[in-house]
Amino acid sequence: MSKKFTLSRRTLLRGAGALLALPLLEQMLPHRARADAAATPAGAPRRLFVFYTACGIHMPRWTPSTVGSDWQLTPTLQPLAPVKDDLIVISGLANAPGRPDGDGHHAAATSAFLSCAKAYKTEGTDIHSGISMDQVAANALGKATRFASLELGIDAGKGIGNCDSGYACPYANNIAWAGPATPVPKETRPQAVFNRLFADFDPSATQAQVEKRRAYGLSIIDFVREDAKSLQGQLGGTDRRKLDEYLTGVRELELRVNAMESQGPSCSPGVAPEDTTDVRVKTKAMMDLVVLAFQCDLTRICTFMLANARSDKVYPFLGLTSGHHTYSHHQNLPSNFEALATIDRWEVEQYAYLVQRLKAVQESDGTLLDHSMAYFSSEIADGNSHEHKNLPILIAGRAGGALHTNRHLRYSGDPLANLFISLLGIMGVPVSQFGDGTGPLAGLEG
Repeated sequence: MSKKFTLSRRTLLRGAGALLALPLLEQMLPHRARADAAATPAGAPRRLFVFYTACGIHMPRWTPSTVGSDWQLTPTLQPLAPVKDDLIVISGLANAPGRPDGDGHHAAATSAFLSCAKAYKTEGTDIHSGISMDQVAANALGKATRFASLELGIDAGKGIGNCDSGYACPYANNIAWAGPATPVPKETRPQAVFNRLFADFDPSATQAQVEKRRAYGLSIIDFVREDAKSLQGQLGGTDRRKLDEYLTGVRELELRVNAMESQGPSCSPGVAPEDTTDVRVKTKAMMDLVVLAFQCDLTRICTFMLANARSDKVYPFLGLTSGHHTYSHHQNLPSNFEALATIDRWEVEQYAYLVQRLKAVQESDGTLLDHSMAYFSSEIADGNSHEHKNLPILIAGRAGGALHTNRHLRYSGDPLANLFISLLGIMGVPVSQFGDGTGPLAGLEG
């Protein structure tokens, strides 16, 4: 292999009607290190992932009893045991702008989830909130990747009308806001996300080419195989192995999402059925797509909503018969506490799956998780009292060494916006003001 061979980060594998981005390879690092101001010392980019879950958390089973490095996993956080060393638990932050005018706590707090801006109460189209912190980062860093950001979720929901006590549906169904009146719609179909990332963005590909490929059961890997073979001949051993693993991962995910899309009635459909897609399978596919998107640097910023605000989804596979929102108004009944703890733990399991997948991908001098920040929270704390303080917050990943993990940090009502000011700074997007913030969150970095 020639020492002069360098590989552009924007190199694509090409085939008829298909383009496939590449993961970060060692051969790209010298170029990356010069070009990327937000990169870690080793040249790998920093990424930000946001995981939203609805209806709050049963805090007594969530919050560790001690702070600092001498903290222990609580029952709800147990699924994170394999990655405890990569985790920061944060208690005591408040998002005051999430308080509604009257009722409507869930929608108002969800619109403020990443914006820390108060939503104007309306059922109409005259919505007004604030830009979300992920979009601040996307505006600054988006030119470095094919997609400035990705917005994903499980439930689409209504786009207009009243979704929570006089608050319009966009407040309840979106956490990403490009501006005060511009929520960023999320994609809820794994197949569409996959096609957007890996298959259908070639401007020279016709719809007929794409449909033909699917009809014949061909993989995007089949189309780019010759290009991949040619590239592998120019790579060192480590990069060849990484490329093989990446192509295998893309193919496995492609097979899974294709299988999901093919599920449906085999005879005359009659009345359209309810959406019966298994939330467990769908969530796992979305998490795998996030990992792949980060791995090949298609984007560095992604948000995900496990449910929309005020979700009353029923989880029968957890042995529960009532909806999530119904249980969250627990009225201090032990049976409701048990149900909430069961749901909370399952939600943490989904987040833990993503974190472990990020940790399994080797990149530069560490793993994908080492260079990332995976943020987890809900719009409120206790669902019965609709608390907008002492929010449940996790951050996994070291952000290229900016964060010292395996700690529980406790604050006394500091603005959530201060945390976002810090996270933006770590991403290479310094801001002096955001939402109701007063400055970076003390004690976070280091």
